[in-house]
Amino acid sequence: ILCDEPTGNLDTKNRDRIIELLLNIQKRGTTIICVTHDLEVAEKGDCVYRLNEGLLTKEEMIHL
Repeated sequence: ILCDEPTGNLDTKNRDRIIELLLNIQKRGTTIICVTHDLEVAEKGDCVYRLNEGLLTKEEMIHL
């Protein structure tokens, strides 16, 4: 599943609901690719990549 800012216009409560739903889908074996500017959403992923000036780099795991 490719998600482009799935929580971009949501309040915190609904953002957390969407992330919980995506994580439940992921636990059943589905790959989720999530594009986000929200660091709290990004930290939920197994790995994080950053796109900066056309260069894609793998980030060390972040924990807020």
